[in-house]
Amino acid sequence: MSAGAPSGPATGYPVERQQRVDSYLAGLTFTDEPGTERLREAMRYSLLAPAKRIRPVLALATAEALGHDPDGVLPLAAAIEMIHTYSLIHDDLPAMDDDDLRRGQPTCHKAYGEDVAILAGDALFAEAFRLALTEQSGEPANVIAAARELAAAVGAGGMVGGQFLDVLVSARDWERLDHAARVEQCRTVIRFKSAKYSVEQPLLIGAYAAGAPDPTVAALSGYGLALGEAFQLRDDVLGVFGDPAMTGKPAGDDLREGKRTVLVAHALEHADATDATTLLGALGDRDLDSPAVQACRDILRRSGAVERTEAMITAGAERARAVLDGIPDLTGEGRDALTDLIVICTARST
Repeated sequence: MSAGAPSGPATGYPVERQQRVDSYLAGLTFTDEPGTERLREAMRYSLLAPAKRIRPVLALATAEALGHDPDGVLPLAAAIEMIHTYSLIHDDLPAMDDDDLRRGQPTCHKAYGEDVAILAGDALFAEAFRLALTEQSGEPANVIAAARELAAAVGAGGMVGGQFLDVLVSARDWERLDHAARVEQCRTVIRFKSAKYSVEQPLLIGAYAAGAPDPTVAALSGYGLALGEAFQLRDDVLGVFGDPAMTGKPAGDDLREGKRTVLVAHALEHADATDATTLLGALGDRDLDSPAVQACRDILRRSGAVERTEAMITAGAERARAVLDGIPDLTGEGRDALTDLIVICTARST
């Protein structure tokens, strides 16, 4: 782990499940075509970087909670992480977020060049579906349903559509929108880019693999969407206030990237005119230095934006807990694991 890498999961994190995923990923081999050594190196460089593996952990925890052997879900769990890595590689490119650091190390395009990074992401995407469809064990109908959900997590109704909306929102002029419209726009992006892709769909993949009945799948969807929104709101707070030693990214990067978040929407509504102008001027400024980042942090606190966002995180966690309490067919240990994940997703520092 590099000096700037995230220090590890929070207390109470299901480390055993994380390590199970890490071991499986480390043991994967990719097609050894002559001349593709650098491509495979770039794939492994990004895939095996230190990470919490929250998405595959959610899939494993759900399958276990439904009484299913988690080892049978490992190929699907690995596929989820491979698709996530593909999305991060492409998200970091100059045409998108133009990030230099990811998970405490240089981003793939910085380490290997943009052309190799694009191809490494594409190759991971393809390998993910090969794993999901050829290495998965279990009832064929359950495998097909889980693989279908994996595909849904990626497309225009999932992660890619959410990323498009995120880019679109960042390009729009927020001055023409009122506060309610700004918040609603942000929550739409959150629903597709994070709530569904990062939490709901990993849960559903585990549920389908375990052959869960439709009412259980529907309830887990509600749990996942509520928790997923809270998860992303926490990410938005960390994107401005996070410790780089914990997050693996420079402090204030969301400001430099010009991300329009619920946190920013609250600040623009409740800050005074001078502070609002300062914050708007900082958004998207790639040269924003540490004092300017601190000034924005002060505005976000002074305006009450942090407090209001924290209240939304708490409300999302409470909704998720209420839904989980109403799901009858979970093992006791599984219910405890999914309850712990509410805290892990919302009280994290990385």
